[in-house]
Amino acid sequence: MPTLTVHNADTTIRLETHSGQSVRDILDLTTLRVRAACGGTGTCGACKIHWLDGPVTPLTTAEYMKLDQDEREEGLRLACQIRLSGDARVRLDDPAPPSPWKSMDPDSLGPTFGGLPHLERHIYGLAIDLGTTHIRLALWDRKAGKRIATRMGPNPQAAFGSDVLNRLDAARLTPGRADHIAALARDAILHAVHDILARDVGEVTPMLAEIGQVVVVGNTAIMTLLTGTGIDALAAPENWLHRITYQPAHWVEWLATWRMPHAEILLPPSVAGFIGCDLLADCIATRILDDPPGTLLLDIGTNTEIALWDGESLHVTSVPGGPAFEAAGIPNGMPAEAGAIYRAMASPASQGIGCAVIGGGAAIGFCGSGLLDGIAMLVQTGVLKPSGRFKSPGSDDGHALIVGNPRSAITGCAVDAFQRAKAATAAAQEELLHKAAMTARDLKRLVVCGTFGRHLDIANAQQVGLLPMIDPQRIETHADAALNGCEQALLTDDCGAPFAELLSKTFAINLAMINGYEDRFVNLLRLRPFHPLAD
Repeated sequence: MPTLTVHNADTTIRLETHSGQSVRDILDLTTLRVRAACGGTGTCGACKIHWLDGPVTPLTTAEYMKLDQDEREEGLRLACQIRLSGDARVRLDDPAPPSPWKSMDPDSLGPTFGGLPHLERHIYGLAIDLGTTHIRLALWDRKAGKRIATRMGPNPQAAFGSDVLNRLDAARLTPGRADHIAALARDAILHAVHDILARDVGEVTPMLAEIGQVVVVGNTAIMTLLTGTGIDALAAPENWLHRITYQPAHWVEWLATWRMPHAEILLPPSVAGFIGCDLLADCIATRILDDPPGTLLLDIGTNTEIALWDGESLHVTSVPGGPAFEAAGIPNGMPAEAGAIYRAMASPASQGIGCAVIGGGAAIGFCGSGLLDGIAMLVQTGVLKPSGRFKSPGSDDGHALIVGNPRSAITGCAVDAFQRAKAATAAAQEELLHKAAMTARDLKRLVVCGTFGRHLDIANAQQVGLLPMIDPQRIETHADAALNGCEQALLTDDCGAPFAELLSKTFAINLAMINGYEDRFVNLLRLRPFHPLAD
């Protein structure tokens, strides 16, 4: 896989590329982006870079039209036109202004099929996955069935807490705060849409008027925080087995704030309590209802949602993941971004632990998958006991995965947070299997959704007891399934129909009301494999 080295006045980065990607496409996956206003056709001429060395594709017609002879002799190229055929270096002197939004890797999104050729007006649509930590969205030409562009960026509601419960409290306890928190998410989405239209289409206001359909999914708490409705109901435990209504109280006024005059905005209903419509989107994307009995789906994050298909009913529940799975709010934890350790493995060369860092370079922390791998390696090497205690008492700074790098250290409180999250998740899986009169032997397919699954090492997840001990060939990951489920809904005449079909087959379980769940949780705290069997 060719490597692109990009030099800039502020930094040098090295990026692995995929065949067929332009330099612009590669950089759009990072926060260091070229200027652009044409969607990569070469007609705007704004994405100028200096080619320094390495094998690349020859000059294109667009480049001969937009670059004069002196510029071409100096090595200037258009980033949207140049592609690598081996390792190469470029220099970017005039990057686009900093933005929190970057494109998503198209390989992380599942396939979609079809289009709506009969559409005549307002043919564009938006799919939005409103996550606790990040917002992901995609702009579609629904008529042609074509994805135009994607964006991912931080959810600014995190300023009121990395945990959704803290955000709910902030919205409930301070007058006017709910409206402010709702506006943060809406304005972030609109900023991302503006970024797509300005860079990938070249028009903003006229295109906003051509968006005819928007589908937004998220966990129940996030959806109430988007509309400001249902927050009090969700805070009451007696409502957790019931569907939480979060449709805006003043729909027309709320809709006008989106500045898309012809758009219908679909907010699919929650399942119950903290079981949100994002789980339904996961199920749409992974086509669970087409499976025979025995498909288990986990959307792992700060709020982990789980579904088990028994051939007739979809048994669903949720558990708090806390900070561990997204490594937010724990020592040395960070999102899955540049500088994060995302993989740890045995390293025979160093007779220790090797680490892979997103974007290369020095590690500045670890994301959720890196924390899981690091804990698994510490257990395998005997540094950490299965109980979660370090074998040798050490400092409060923890154990560094990379010698001499304190930012790679896993502390006792990080291990404790992970143990609690993984035990809650494993106990929920056992409980769903019990309710469906199934065991791990009945599982024909296990699907892990969410960002946590992007770099997940299946073997390590099984060894520490997060996933059951079944054939790894039956386990698959779909990092952006919720967004992909929205996209598939966009390509139907009735976008709400796929969600309604799933809801009609769903049976929700509130684990807080299940006798024996706490015992399961305690039994699964140890860092060891688990084998869920019938009671």
